[in-house]
This record gives sequence, C-alpha cells and structure tokens, in this order.
Amino acid sequence: MKNLRIATFNVNGMRARLPNLLEWLKREQPDIVCLQELKSVDSAFPVAELEAAGYGAIWQGQASWNGVAILARDAQPLESRRGLPGDADDTHSRYIEAAVHGVLVGCLYLPNGNPQPGPKFDYKLAWFERLINYAKDLQSSDHPVVLAGDFNVVPTDMDIYNTRSWLKDALLQPESRECYQRLLDQGWTDSLRHVYPEERLYTFWDYFRNHWQTNSGLRIDHLLLNPALSPYLHDAGVDAWVRNEPHASDHAPTWIRIASRKKR
Repeated sequence: MKNLRIATFNVNGMRARLPNLLEWLKREQPDIVCLQELKSVDSAFPVAELEAAGYGAIWQGQASWNGVAILARDAQPLESRRGLPGDADDTHSRYIEAAVHGVLVGCLYLPNGNPQPGPKFDYKLAWFERLINYAKDLQSSDHPVVLAGDFNVVPTDMDIYNTRSWLKDALLQPESRECYQRLLDQGWTDSLRHVYPEERLYTFWDYFRNHWQTNSGLRIDHLLLNPALSPYLHDAGVDAWVRNEPHASDHAPTWIRIASRKKR
C-alpha cells in the first residue's frame, strides 16, 4: 500500500470553479480526487489545465448538471466502469470507476431527491438500491476499494447543525438514511466518522442564510472503505478553507490519508 491522500470534492460547476480547484490542488496536493457536479459536457473538461497541474483524469460530463471525474497525481486513472448496472435507460452521469495508485476508486454523485415525495425522490431511492447491490462485490474484494463522493445523505442528526429547517428535505428522510446504513452494514467504513466518532464535522454549507458564516453545515460527502483498505486509514478531514474562498463551491473537499502500514 502506498501513502496516499484521497479526496472527494463537489465543485458545483467545473467552469466556474476551475481556479478554486487548481488552487486547492496546488496547496493540498491530493494523490486521488473524485469530483462531482462538473455541470459541463465532455468536450469542455479542462484537460490541459489539469495536466499542467500534474493530474491525469477520466470524466463523464453532462450539459448543465451532474458529471463526475477522477483525477490522479502524476498518473493516469485506468477506467473500469462508468454508470451503475441495473437501469439501461439511466442517462445521468453519476458514477465512474477506475484503478488509481493501487486502489479501485468509485466516484459517485447520488441524486439529491428533492422535492419529496415525488419522482425525483423515487429516482434517488432506486439509484441507491442499484448502488447497494453493486457495492456488495466491491466490499468483499481482496483489492482495496474506496467509494467516494457526494451521497446527498445526512447519516444522523449529529451530521447536521440543526434538523429543524431540513425535516422535509430528501437528505434527511428515513428512507435515505436507511439506504446509507444498509450500505455501511455490508462492511464499509465511513472514514470521517471512524476517525472522529464524537465530533460534528461538516462538508457542505448552503449559500443561503449565512450558513457558512455561522458554521451551519451538513455532512453529506463521504469516503467509504472496504475491509481491504480500512486498516490503512490513518487520518481524515475537511479542507474547510476552500469554502471561504471567493466564488467557492458550497461544498469543501473531504479527504483521507492512507498509510503504507496498517494503523495499530
């Protein structure tokens, strides 16, 4: 196992946030990055700029919304899958997978599901079921696997500043939380919660009502590790400074540090 810093970051528009992304890559130098909400077509992906920053990439774009990518520092990700099995008619760009630096990386952008109830929430739950079914084999693999991305789920009340304003939101619905827990029950390790079992940590702060200024956040960006990788987890965190930059995404990069030796 290599020493690796693996991160996930919902950029909320690649074109608008490219300077923010490049500044973060330069400062933090993650080895593997999963990006969500590119909100641009494949041909608009900034290949040259990322190569100049030292990153190879694979991506699956989509006009105006969705879109996922995997970046690798000083390497080129080897793509193994794009899209989840189980629905041949699903055209959303929400899942891409690659081997990077000895780790199988599944990058995902789970549907938001609002408004609920309704077809968007139904699609969220159906997509979640497809992820749960597909993740079984990844979890039991002898190879190290990480599922990283914007899951659009607040796992527990500890992962939100206050539930009062969000009780009707799809991110907090019992069905959403139950799906996430069933995923964990397969044997995945929720990295951030594993390292910080008692702390309130957030990865998303809404643009409205001074949520960033008052640290009124949610934890919806997660990195899940299978049993072949989880013993090597040494640290985790959130690069919250990125959220404070001009023209910032409403998410901050969330990361883990994998060491070459198992943590005792």
